[in-house]
Amino acid sequence: MTDAHGVPLVIQTVPANQHDSTTLLPLVVEIPAVAGKRGRPKQKPATLMADKAFDDQALRGLLRWLGIQPYIPKRRTDERGLGKFRWPIERTISWLHQFRRLRIRWERSPDRHQVFLSLAATVICYRIWNNGS
Repeated sequence: MTDAHGVPLVIQTVPANQHDSTTLLPLVVEIPAVAGKRGRPKQKPATLMADKAFDDQALRGLLRWLGIQPYIPKRRTDERGLGKFRWPIERTISWLHQFRRLRIRWERSPDRHQVFLSLAATVICYRIWNNGS
């Protein structure tokens, strides 16, 4: 999960046989507090964009209950989706694939692969922060 600019907020590995809609809520819960205005920091994003794999009415209702406006295209429609808004996420995924250990998964242990993913996300955040200032 990234912010609107492609900065990784939460990164998690899941089994390939697990449906995407079941993995979204744990990611939303793990989003760190966002620094900004004085007072209590914002805990959740105002909107969430996802692709057609996350199309689920129960998930949409739960996100609305949490105060998050979901933008998820419907499956089995001609709707193109959110491609023009998703390019920062796709760019971040391509940045993750530039790391040799992540391009091909060599580790059998999911914990070890998660460590390399977290390390790569840290490097990406550092590069964004270093180039932005």
